[in-house]
Amino acid sequence: MSHSRTRSRRLAAAGALFLAASIGLTACGSDSKSDTAAGSAAVPTQDVVSAIARDDRVAALLPADVRASGALTVGSVEAVGQAQLPHAGVADGEQVGLDIDVANAVAKVLGVDWHREYGTFATIVPGVQNGRYQVGQANFGVTKARTEVLDFATYLNDGQGFLGASTVDADKIATLTDACGYRIATTPGSTFQTLLETHADDCAKQGKEPWTVQYFADQGPIVLGLQNGKVDLMFGPTLSLRYAAQHIPNTKFLGELTTTPVGFVTAKGSPIAPALNAAVNKLIDTGDYHRIFEKWGVTQTEVKRSEINPSATF
Repeated sequence: MSHSRTRSRRLAAAGALFLAASIGLTACGSDSKSDTAAGSAAVPTQDVVSAIARDDRVAALLPADVRASGALTVGSVEAVGQAQLPHAGVADGEQVGLDIDVANAVAKVLGVDWHREYGTFATIVPGVQNGRYQVGQANFGVTKARTEVLDFATYLNDGQGFLGASTVDADKIATLTDACGYRIATTPGSTFQTLLETHADDCAKQGKEPWTVQYFADQGPIVLGLQNGKVDLMFGPTLSLRYAAQHIPNTKFLGELTTTPVGFVTAKGSPIAPALNAAVNKLIDTGDYHRIFEKWGVTQTEVKRSEINPSATF
């Protein structure tokens, strides 16, 4: 009995810490060893990037001005806490994650540095289009609409899935219409918004109550909504949701609907996309790519080869 109560208190404390980190509620200047240890314990730290060598043949695919400057400007979303791991998170004050490791490995092959600028998910695509960013990286899934204005160089397969509050009566969501009648939260400008809008009438066609949708630029408020009962379901990337279900008390992973190729994005027709594509494939050939995915425990999401603008399903 006492062990059960102690475990419950520990789970609640862990959930509160994870939640506070995910929505940026940690106190200003808090750098205690206990905070650092608690926030970083589950984050792998092995170095799988620094030994990667430049490949002159691949680097030659970059435009001359990029080779001369030795840098590429990438637009991405700054992670807060660890709510978006394994894609991205913060450990010991540093941005870490699968996406960071892949990007840094690609930069090593190309012999360049990243000049990283942060925006929101919804502003990165316009920033790539207008030239503010040479590359965008924010778990962008390949869609028909995006491939009309962007070029993709893929590097992983992610999915669309649901994280539910533990109080939700559903045990599995296999199709979008399984989510009818629930309060859903997701990210604006994402493939998740596209899917919900495209299928907005499906519930009525089946005689079901429609879902309602709330949009948040950051995942932290969504997690808070799941905790306080204002949100039933979070619709988001499978990798992050599986991770969240393991670390946030009173939530459960309800399943994946489908998978989508994810990649770096560049302006349409940019010569940078083929260079990124070749760099990822070089990493696959050397085994460095697999080592990165193995580090983060997500080898099931590896691509066999990087592609430029693969076919989109929606």
